[in-house]
Amino acid sequence: MDPTGTSVLITVTGPDRPGVSSVLFAALIRHGVDLVDVEQVVIRGRLTLGVVVNAHHDPEGLQEAVEQAMASISMQVHTTLEVRDDPAVRRHPTHVVVVLGRPITARAFGSIAAALADVGANIDSIRRVADYPVTGLELMVSPDPGRGSEHHPPGTLRARLVEVARAAGVDVAVERAGLGRRSKRLIVFDVDSTLVQGEVIEMLAARAGAEDEVRAVTEAAMRGELDFAESLQRRVAVLAGLPESVLAEVAADLELTPGARTTIRTLKRLGYRCGVVSGGFTRVITRLVDELGLDFCAANELEIVDGKLTGRVLGEIVDRPGKAVALRRFADTYGIPLEQCVAVGDGANDIDMLSSAGLGVAFNAKPALREVADTALSHPYLDAVLFVLGITRDEVERADAAEGLLRRVPIP
Repeated sequence: MDPTGTSVLITVTGPDRPGVSSVLFAALIRHGVDLVDVEQVVIRGRLTLGVVVNAHHDPEGLQEAVEQAMASISMQVHTTLEVRDDPAVRRHPTHVVVVLGRPITARAFGSIAAALADVGANIDSIRRVADYPVTGLELMVSPDPGRGSEHHPPGTLRARLVEVARAAGVDVAVERAGLGRRSKRLIVFDVDSTLVQGEVIEMLAARAGAEDEVRAVTEAAMRGELDFAESLQRRVAVLAGLPESVLAEVAADLELTPGARTTIRTLKRLGYRCGVVSGGFTRVITRLVDELGLDFCAANELEIVDGKLTGRVLGEIVDRPGKAVALRRFADTYGIPLEQCVAVGDGANDIDMLSSAGLGVAFNAKPALREVADTALSHPYLDAVLFVLGITRDEVERADAAEGLLRRVPIP
């Protein structure tokens, strides 16, 4: 008997049904082979099953026995003898690329695949992570030593894919593969135009008849054209004289971004600490914090005298540097390294916060933030953040179904 044996690759294809593996392994058992590797994928009811074994005697007889066994259940089989595992060409994925679109066209995916090839990256595996509200595909990618990809400057892969994805009309996220991706434990969201739709300061300004004026200042600040603290003071000044009751009215009118509840609910199931760091106002956000069961909140305090807003902000303003300070404070509170934190925002005042976190996600963001974020999402569904983190829609819906919460809202 050959102590090492002959390596045999067996590939079985056909309709997926119970018993295929049982029939195959019954034939393998009779030949006393050693199992080396197994991989299986099912796409739309079609099975592809690959098995590598070491046959210590009569590999040709093994081949014939497997073919007969598979033919008995109307499955196709292909066997290859002397398949060796060469450590020199063994691939270890170094990056995860998540492609999101509605839809992802063949042209768009082809552009991504071509870009990967251009930078010498090989696609090792692909799986679908979402079919709702966007289509999401997760690619495990490794460098091809023969293409010299290891000599590209850091960031080449992401820069190239972002460029191609923008032209193709899809979103792309690039992360390092490995334990770090699955170790995230804290997530912080900006509030205005991220966790909720619209800008709270504009909703308040509408009560004072100054919505257009305030909107123009807000947009300039979010683009990074104005100092945030200065712009906030200018905007808050127009609120002077408004009754305190408008804060509760605006809080009641807040509309969550689609997918926000699903995102928070799912991450809390996984043990994440979830909270908000906002350039908005605590009195408006508190109701949201309670409703979603968030763990922490940092925002600005409006001065109120005799039941009316004075048009001033109390204490330190939560501006661009302040948001990063708040993230670090909450991370320290829960004993979570910044590398295990995620930050999601949309404006220039989120730059420092996203840059401090282990993963920074720009959500329907201004160009100033998109340029520095680890990934940028352009579809208006917050649960796309889950797919970037490697959580699948199927996993989310199974957990929701177990609690009687499963519901897909029709998308126009």
